[in-house]
Amino acid sequence: MRTIILFTCIILSLQSYAGEKLFIESPKVDKRVELLSIVFRLAENKEYNATIFKKYTDRVEKHFNAYKNHELIKFAKTLKENKGISYDAVVSMAVVLDDNLNSMIDFSTTLPEKRWNRDDANKFIQLLKEFYKDAECERFFRENEAFFLEVSNRFSPIYKTIDLNWFQSFYNKKVEENFNIIIGPGCGRQNYGSSYTLPNAKKEMFAIMGIWKVDKSGMPIYEKDAYLPTIIHEFNHSFINPLLAENEEAFEENGKEIYKAVEYEMSQQAYGNWQTMLNEALVRASVIKYFIDHGVNETEIQMMLNKEINNGFIWIKGLVDELTKYDNQRDIYPTLESYMPVLSNAYKIFAEKISQFDVLRPKVKSIAEFINNDKSVSPQIKTITINFDRPLAGKGYSVNYGSKGQSAFPKLDNIYYTNDNKSVIMEVQLTADTEYQFVLTGTNFKTEQGIPLKTYEVNFKTK
Repeated sequence: MRTIILFTCIILSLQSYAGEKLFIESPKVDKRVELLSIVFRLAENKEYNATIFKKYTDRVEKHFNAYKNHELIKFAKTLKENKGISYDAVVSMAVVLDDNLNSMIDFSTTLPEKRWNRDDANKFIQLLKEFYKDAECERFFRENEAFFLEVSNRFSPIYKTIDLNWFQSFYNKKVEENFNIIIGPGCGRQNYGSSYTLPNAKKEMFAIMGIWKVDKSGMPIYEKDAYLPTIIHEFNHSFINPLLAENEEAFEENGKEIYKAVEYEMSQQAYGNWQTMLNEALVRASVIKYFIDHGVNETEIQMMLNKEINNGFIWIKGLVDELTKYDNQRDIYPTLESYMPVLSNAYKIFAEKISQFDVLRPKVKSIAEFINNDKSVSPQIKTITINFDRPLAGKGYSVNYGSKGQSAFPKLDNIYYTNDNKSVIMEVQLTADTEYQFVLTGTNFKTEQGIPLKTYEVNFKTK
């Protein structure tokens, strides 16, 4: 088959801190990522079937819809249904492929992502090579080369603003990774982080950026305020994750205590354990520190803090304060690594305060009309009454979609407080034999003292 000519993805090389100039090339569309995005679009993975970039997805469908019954697509569907191959598992496979669609890693010892296994990975690659030839993929990429270039050029103003020297200065640590930014038109609204390591080589880190908005012409808009924090976030991970892994024992007890208090919020973001939570917390605090150091005004910083608090990282301000203390004492703590014992002690205080705070948070006591997770709720009920364990301020509501999305959200007509603000009544219109889900959050459900409700998810099904 023809040799696949990959679009060159950028390689950002952070040199040692001996004063060499840092360098970053322009990020570009990567053919491997696009190819697998197309495959799993045809396999009907919802995350790869966004239509926000219709100008591109129409081109994909016109060229590839005739191949929906290809053996590769059938196999991809079984991988999705039986092995959960979706989201980042897809792009993690893409980035380990070479020009000829051979794996650069040894599947007998290493896999692209934990959801893959060796046999599935090998079979997938063999079928992928057949699909590439059968579906004339090379012609598709050649015909869209100028189109991809325009997409990449639109991202140019974002990457040019990245201050790589900040990472070198803040962490004062030689980086053993290469950083790659990939523009992913086929990734829809999703962003992904992935990596792999070859023997005797640096670890390759990838930030794969989706498309969130298009202009009147249908071409993507890359807004600095939206994309730059995401890139800074991904770069910080390569410094933070190893530090916390090396000091895991010092953080374990308090990390587990905090995780118990915010488990729901973390699980909704796919952070299934305390280690991942601590990585994310410190990365997010580092992002905020980056913007503080670059002169972002206090109002915007407060908005960033509030966003992370709403995401469940309610100790984020204290964590940012610790990073500031570290940065102000570089004569004592030359690297963030040297500050880790101080940070682990700070986490003892965070855990104590969060445990105390969790006791003060109002909680859902009961639902009047049914028990949560009931599978036989009458579709005739006209109200859902939420009872709290203490009075709320009665000044707003925050009822959001859950993980099942808008389709599972009940039709609400009116919401009002009763029972001295210890209950909220939601007027609803329900349909028979339907699953429903909604989430009550502390964004507006708060006590008079401003203490937010502990997030509560409601699930039920009508008869």
